[in-house]
Amino acid sequence: MRIDAHQHFWTLNSQDYPWINERVPALNRDYGPIDLLPELQRSGFDGCIAVQARERIEESHYLLDLADRHPLIHAVVGWVDLQSESVSKDLATLAKHSTFVGVRAVLQDKADDRLMLSPDFMRGIAALQEFGLAYDLLIFPKHLKPAAELARRFPNQRFVLDHIAKPQIHDQDPSTWIDDLRVLAEAPNVFCKLSGMVTEANARPWRQEDFTPFLDVVWESFGPDRLMFGSDWPVALLRASYTEVVGIIRHYLAHKSEADQRKVWGETAARFYRLNP
Repeated sequence: MRIDAHQHFWTLNSQDYPWINERVPALNRDYGPIDLLPELQRSGFDGCIAVQARERIEESHYLLDLADRHPLIHAVVGWVDLQSESVSKDLATLAKHSTFVGVRAVLQDKADDRLMLSPDFMRGIAALQEFGLAYDLLIFPKHLKPAAELARRFPNQRFVLDHIAKPQIHDQDPSTWIDDLRVLAEAPNVFCKLSGMVTEANARPWRQEDFTPFLDVVWESFGPDRLMFGSDWPVALLRASYTEVVGIIRHYLAHKSEADQRKVWGETAARFYRLNP
């Protein structure tokens, strides 16, 4: 099974998506499964995992409704307020849907860099563990240290790092990101998505070789058993086409074994998110 482990859908309105407007014309329109299907087919994918793009519980229900109507959506990573006292009740409702496999919070934009270690947030993580749900880490490099601590505190919880923590691809000295990423990867319950890199290569037109040193670090840190591909479509359209995003990873994997390539292109995602074959 070949799976795009990270992409988004939305029906635009200014209240829910204030970051999408006329200044980002590539994103300033509705995107749905009918738009993604030809891209998946062109690149040989069997389906995708839809990930939340707004912090409202309605987002989870919206994505689940799409999944019910479009077989290409194999799973949903939704949103709940992990700090709410009603988090267990909310998760109990959502977990009734077999396609609901996890939750993501947009920690990258929060004022408190250590919010994930607050008692209320960790109560929410404990609830995810209770329902057997995964957690997607959407963070910046500055959050890698608290993320590593969170993973150590919940060794039985499945975590996956989105977008390799969004390092600046043009950064001439990514040493802090490297050191902190390696510490996070020491936790065997943390996986990583090869996603979101192209939008961080924004200092100049990107080249394939811009990504190689970052991919080398991630490959050495996590290995293919904990790595999965994600397009981050349609956000990636800000810097590249779907085919180009796939091509970055395909080029990097060209000299890896066929078994390792299969893991990155779908097997790891299927195992992590517990997808039905």
